[in-house]
Amino acid sequence: MERIKVALDDRSYDIIICSDCIKDTGNYIKDIGLKDKICIVTNQRINNLYGKRITGYLKKAGFAPFSILIPDGERYKNLKTVSDIYDKLISYKIERNSSLIALGGGVIGDITGFAAATYLRGIPYIQMPTTLLAQVDSSVGGKTGVDHKKGKNLIGAFYQPRLVLIDINTLQSLPKREFRAGMAEIVKYGVIADEGFLNYLEENLEDILSLKKDRLLHIVKRSCEIKARIVEKDEKEITGKRAILNFGHTFGHAIETITGYKKYKHGEAVAIGMVMASKLAYRMNICDVHVYLRIKRLLNRIGLPTEIERLNSKEALKIMELDKKVSEGKIKFILPKRIGEVIISSNWKIEDVKKVVENM
Repeated sequence: MERIKVALDDRSYDIIICSDCIKDTGNYIKDIGLKDKICIVTNQRINNLYGKRITGYLKKAGFAPFSILIPDGERYKNLKTVSDIYDKLISYKIERNSSLIALGGGVIGDITGFAAATYLRGIPYIQMPTTLLAQVDSSVGGKTGVDHKKGKNLIGAFYQPRLVLIDINTLQSLPKREFRAGMAEIVKYGVIADEGFLNYLEENLEDILSLKKDRLLHIVKRSCEIKARIVEKDEKEITGKRAILNFGHTFGHAIETITGYKKYKHGEAVAIGMVMASKLAYRMNICDVHVYLRIKRLLNRIGLPTEIERLNSKEALKIMELDKKVSEGKIKFILPKRIGEVIISSNWKIEDVKKVVENM
C-alpha cells in the first residue's frame, strides 16, 4: 500500500493506492471519522462489478449504505443528472453528517463531487476511482463540475474529497480503450514536470500495457504525487501554477465539444490536444522539433490518436474562448519548453493556432 498526503490545511486528505483493498473500504472510511448513512453514486456497469461487494463491506463496518445509479457517459454529465441525485438524496433523508462515495470514472467523480459540494451547502465525499484516468487525474485535486452545451466543465466548484481510495485491481476489468485513454494523462505528467518519469514510461511501456502490478503501482503513485504537489501550491488556480495540469486540455476540450462528446474519450482528445499544443510550441520557437516528435511518438506507441480530421479553426477558437484559463479575453495555452518543463503563454498569433488546428 502507498499513501500520499495532499496537504491543504483543514482540507487535507490521503490518497491510498493499493492492490485488492476494496475489501477494506469500510474501515478506511471509518478511520477518517465518517459514519451513518453513506450513498454510493455509480453507474450500472460499475455497480455490477463492485457495488454489491462494497455495500457489504460498508455494512460490516457499521454504515447504512445505499446506491444511486446514474447513466454512463460524458453526455450525462449535466445539471439534470445532478438534480436527479438531489432528488434521491432528499428522498433518503440524507443529512450533513452523511456522505457520498464516487465509484467509477471521471464523469462519476466530477458529478458526485459537485453534488456533494452543493447539497446542504456541502457534505463529505470519498473518491473511489475505477478507471486509470480517474485514478491519476480527476479524483485528485478537488475539481468538481458538469458540462454545459456551450463547453466542458463550465459549471463547478473546488471541493476536496475526504479520501481518495485507489485499488489498481479495478484496472483489470477496464476496457483497453479506456486504459489507453488514461495513459494520456500520465504522459502529461512526464511532459509538464518529470522527464525521468517520461523515460520510465518509454522504457516500460510494454509491461504497463500488460498491466504488470508493480508498474501500475509506480505510474499511479508518481502521477498522484506530481498532481498533489501542484495542487498544494495552487488549490484554486489563483496563482496560475495549477494551470500547467491543463496541458493538452484547451485543444482537447474544444475537440470534445465539437464532436459532441461522442467520438473521443476524454484522454483521446487530450492526446490530440497535447500534440497540437506541442506543435504550436514548435511553431512559436518555444521548443525544438524533437520535443514535439517525442510526445507524438509515445502517444502513438500507446495506441492513442494524435491526428484529427480537419477542424474549423473559427469554431474551435470560439469554444476555446470560453475555456476557464482565458484571462482578459486571451486564451492561455500550456506549451512545452522541454520535456519536464512547460510555460503558460498568451502571446500566440492567431495564424499559428489556425494552422495547427487546420493541419493535423
